[in-house]
Amino acid sequence: MKRKYLITLSLFTLVFLASFTNLVNKKQNAVVVLELFTSQGCSSCPSADALLEKVQTEFKNENIFTLSYHVDYWNYIGWKDPFSQSAFTKKQRSYARKFRDNQVYTPAVIVNGKEHFVGSNQTKMYAKIKEYKKKSSQYTILLGAIENSAKNIKFNYKIDGNIAATKARVVLAIQERTTEVKRGENARRTLKNHNIVVNENYLTEVNKKGNYTIDIPKIVTKNDALRVFLILENDQKDILSAGKLEF
Repeated sequence: MKRKYLITLSLFTLVFLASFTNLVNKKQNAVVVLELFTSQGCSSCPSADALLEKVQTEFKNENIFTLSYHVDYWNYIGWKDPFSQSAFTKKQRSYARKFRDNQVYTPAVIVNGKEHFVGSNQTKMYAKIKEYKKKSSQYTILLGAIENSAKNIKFNYKIDGNIAATKARVVLAIQERTTEVKRGENARRTLKNHNIVVNENYLTEVNKKGNYTIDIPKIVTKNDALRVFLILENDQKDILSAGKLEF
């Protein structure tokens, strides 16, 4: 399986271009990561999915990263979301514990792991993007593609900054997929989802540089364009920086 790729980086650097292949880098003062918890079985979610697409398109040349996590707690009402995973429900509940909330909901968006709001609220979405774009980052993340196949993607990375007491996760996402929903609250609707997370793994150890291979699950087809993200966070799940590769 062959894919063309484009790399979006968190900050500008020239130092390591010789050792990291296929790199395009740029400078931004901040990285904004928007994690949307959504479901194809939720009637109020399509508007949030559309807003996520709008943000992604509008800020495609900036360090605004959007991710769509499909939860499984709406599957009981008639439609099993093909992208839903119990791991993503657990992830949302973990955020809820951090925020000291008694319940989870969809559509919900988390900004840099620090706060949440209703994912279809366009006014708040743009206000938060503007707010977090003003915050500087102490980290630079570089990603370079090594190899991609039908089964996995291998890439290299470099992190500049103090990585003590940090965690890093690698996220694999389908850039776009359209689904005809047959049953449930969105029955007879055609839904379009973007940056659909299909695999997410934490690095066992965060190093300044290294290689990583992430598996491609069976739900991914040969026609799907993919994105790989490396997200750096602290022990409180606050997101510190991120980098992206496109295939």
